[in-house]
Amino acid sequence: MINFIIRRLVQSLVVLILMTTVVFIAVRLLPGDPIRMYITANTQSQYTEEQIAYVRHQVGLDKPLFLQYVDWIEGIARGDLGKSILRNEPVSKEIFRRLPITAYIGSVAFVFGVIVGVPLGIITAVRRGKWVDTLLTLFAYIGITIPIFWLGLLLMYFFGVYLKWLPVMGYTSPFDNFWLSTRQLVMPVVCLSFFPIAATARQTRSSMLEVMHQDYIRTAWSKGLRERTVIFTHALKNSLIPIVTLVGMGIPMIIGGSVLVETVFNLPGLGVLMTNAVFNEDYPYVQGIVLIISVVVLISNFLVELTYGWLDPRIRYD
Repeated sequence: MINFIIRRLVQSLVVLILMTTVVFIAVRLLPGDPIRMYITANTQSQYTEEQIAYVRHQVGLDKPLFLQYVDWIEGIARGDLGKSILRNEPVSKEIFRRLPITAYIGSVAFVFGVIVGVPLGIITAVRRGKWVDTLLTLFAYIGITIPIFWLGLLLMYFFGVYLKWLPVMGYTSPFDNFWLSTRQLVMPVVCLSFFPIAATARQTRSSMLEVMHQDYIRTAWSKGLRERTVIFTHALKNSLIPIVTLVGMGIPMIIGGSVLVETVFNLPGLGVLMTNAVFNEDYPYVQGIVLIISVVVLISNFLVELTYGWLDPRIRYD
């Protein structure tokens, strides 16, 4: 186990370096100049080329690409993600101000997607061919294909504008006003969890159907065990590995999958910050957010692999 953990940590470090390197280079290949965007159209004519070169020197963009990358890595080692080109403020300050908002909404949607999607998948597998299977399968197909932004607009119109039950947009911390925060959270969470519910239900149904035809399940039925015991004790645990894999792939959604939802509902989260940074070519923000998302992906994959050994004793990490 120790050798496995060390090996996976080394592999994760290599992947993280490759990912950050690709992003670092890619954002600098985008057309446009962040310095020209920093110097607005109204004031650009007042700046000489020498002054523009001085501003470029101040933010370090006049250095060779390799030296810029080395400076960024050295800053990360010190816990410094750099300064925003446009805002001239520490990147980490704004990222960690918005990160709890995205993490809060994404975590609630993630948990909701799992606790709803898995039971729906179990029901459709156990009641295969019945009307409930047909109905829930139809719902799953709709959930997989429906565009999130379109669903958000429908919810806003029906529950916010027509019925006036929920706030249309905005965010309030649950520590400031829990009831208002909960009402503002309902529609974004529904939008963000719609696909995970559908995908988890489909995967659970497929895994359960594959297991339900195994010999040990037929033996359990022949022993006269209760349906609940057969399903949850014997069938579900042995079909969890594909489900856990899918769920693990959904963990990064907590941080990076809420761009459309945050845009539709005007939430001041990390997704909107990432989008604005890309359009404004604010390199430090893009690099910092991608770094955080990459770390979350690597940690989630590592935890999923450790879970395999607990679910299936035949899996060893020697």
